[in-house]
Parts: sequence; C-alpha cells; structure tokens
Amino acid sequence: QVQLVESGGGLVQAGGSLRLSCVASGNIFKINAMRWYRQAPGKQRELVAGLTTGGITNYADSVKGRFTISRDNAKNTSYLQMNTLQPEDTAVYYCNADLYRIGERLSFDFWGQGTQVTVSS
Repeated sequence: QVQLVESGGGLVQAGGSLRLSCVASGNIFKINAMRWYRQAPGKQRELVAGLTTGGITNYADSVKGRFTISRDNAKNTSYLQMNTLQPEDTAVYYCNADLYRIGERLSFDFWGQGTQVTVSS
C-alpha cells in the first residue's frame, strides 16, 4: 500500500512561517508530480503548489512569492515552505502525489490525511 503523511502544520501569527513535509511510503516505483492543496472551511479544495519530476513548479497566484515547493526524490518527500503567512492561508493542507506503484503500468493520485495550518491576526 501507499501512504502519504503530512507534518509541520500548526498555529502561527500573521507574518510567520511554517514548513510542511509530506513523506510518501509503500510499494512505490516512481513519483511523478507532487502537489500541495488546501481547503478552508466552507471552500473548495484548491491547488497551492505543484512540482514535477523535471523541476517545473506552479503556484496559486495567492501564494506566489511567499510559498516554495521542493522535493527530495531520494526520500520520496515533498516540502512546502510558507513565509509571510496571512490569516487567509488558514486551511487544512493536503499532500498529493501522482505515482506508479511497483508492478503497475498506470499512475494514480494519492492523498495524505491533511495537516491544519492556522494563522492568527
């Protein structure tokens, strides 16, 4: 089985920083893109940042210049460095990975359980 486990969430004051981590484990052959999504209360889940195997990144306009996505392929780990956090960044943050499991020819999306980020004003 495949598991994605996020960590690093918490409560921070506006202007502060947090670093989220996502570790993928299990019968993984190859990870393609790794992404971070977030969902605030009463809102739809939205893409925050993505990073392909080739190093191409994309960010939501609301986080450009403040958030940075990175990954350590050797550790099957993705990171989201979040700086200058604002109250509107408050949400549950989810890790997502498009990956191949060992022995399979198609890749699938897998999700973590989410980690809460709360930014106080």
